[in-house]
Amino acid sequence: MENQSINQNKGSFLGSFLQSTTIKMIMVGMLTLVLLIPLAFVNDLIHERSERKKEVVNEVSQLWGKDVFFYGPILKVPYKSYTETAVVDSKTNQTSIERKTSVEYAYFFPDKISNISDIKKNTSLKRGIYSNVVYTADMKFDGHFGKLNFEKLDLTDEDLEWDKASLVVKTTNLKSIKSDLAVKLNQQNFNFESKESDDNFYGMLETGTFDYRTLAPNGKLDFSFAMKYNGSNSIKFIPIGKTTQINLNSDWDSPSFEGMFAANDATKSISKKGFHADWKIMDVNRSFSQQYTKKLPNLNEYSFGVKLIETVDEYQQNDRASKYGFLVIGLTFLVYFLIQLINKINIHIFQYTMLGLALIMFYTLLIAITEHSSFSLAYLIASVAVIGMIVLYSITFLKTKKFPLFIGTALSGIYAFIYVIIQLENYALLVGSIGLFIILGLVMYFSRKIDWNNSNNQ
Repeated sequence: MENQSINQNKGSFLGSFLQSTTIKMIMVGMLTLVLLIPLAFVNDLIHERSERKKEVVNEVSQLWGKDVFFYGPILKVPYKSYTETAVVDSKTNQTSIERKTSVEYAYFFPDKISNISDIKKNTSLKRGIYSNVVYTADMKFDGHFGKLNFEKLDLTDEDLEWDKASLVVKTTNLKSIKSDLAVKLNQQNFNFESKESDDNFYGMLETGTFDYRTLAPNGKLDFSFAMKYNGSNSIKFIPIGKTTQINLNSDWDSPSFEGMFAANDATKSISKKGFHADWKIMDVNRSFSQQYTKKLPNLNEYSFGVKLIETVDEYQQNDRASKYGFLVIGLTFLVYFLIQLINKINIHIFQYTMLGLALIMFYTLLIAITEHSSFSLAYLIASVAVIGMIVLYSITFLKTKKFPLFIGTALSGIYAFIYVIIQLENYALLVGSIGLFIILGLVMYFSRKIDWNNSNNQ
């Protein structure tokens, strides 16, 4: 009888312990941590889909045209270069000087370059479900070369082959040029042709040769030409003129101005209809010369221009939403747990598990629907579907509509709060911190009358 009484006491103690508030809190907390595993799988899915989009966008960009990088125009003039070699006669043992002549090239940058570019985004180019940041750019150039200062290169007039001069442009994306490349030099027409380049980054366009002295008898050579590009991502220039003026107009509403030189704040404008930006760069603003011999220098560090960006694409928004998954699960479980304690309603751990899985399904629905519609619409559909499921399921075990409706309202508030944070950029941290502070205050208020010392509190 005594052993039976002891066993009954042990059983009663064990049953009471397993039903205690502390154990229920531990079980719900452990379940919350376990649910981080499928949540991590959802994050992996988002990253996988994002990488797939990048691959497709890169593939389309390769076909359509990549970043446009413009370096030119440059006047190219060949000159005679001499090398002297001492030759020893093996029979007489006398030394003679052998002089060899080779042809090198001198390069002269213009006194002035002006460019007006009209950049139009292309929204029709899609591959499957993925859109691309691509554009068509109509670019017009004009300017002039002044009197050439070949003395600075330690060259003589007799060594320069003026009758074999040409005009050179270095640029990326030769295959994406979609216009005839005619250039006007002092009212005479020439054509650019693609030439072999010693630079893997640039391609090279060069005119046929002309007699510089005949074409520019007063030393001034005016030029004008137009180019049409299919491009993606960005347009950049190198300011090789003594005065370089760039004027960009576009219907893209989210530009990022990049490079060494800032656009003119007085004329720069950005709106939902597009942007306008001007640059005026003088030779005193950069530290390189106006003339070179043998080969052109790498001046990429002096580049400037605009990058056409998506401020937050659908996968970035999904990723930001999924990072709040732990918060949503934790707050939802907390609401159910407080209802359970305050109203002495028994909620099984299996039911918590079903609720947690429903909350995780929100993110899979969100990413799936976003790929076929806007993020805002997908967020609305996914949240309504998940909240509706949770409310209907809650009615079955809470045995009343009052608490499920309250939970539905609370979840709607949480999802709305997270949506606002995702849309914000500059104030996301501030709004998020204030919101969490308010939520913590509400939890403290509603749990103030709970007797946590009573381990049998249901």
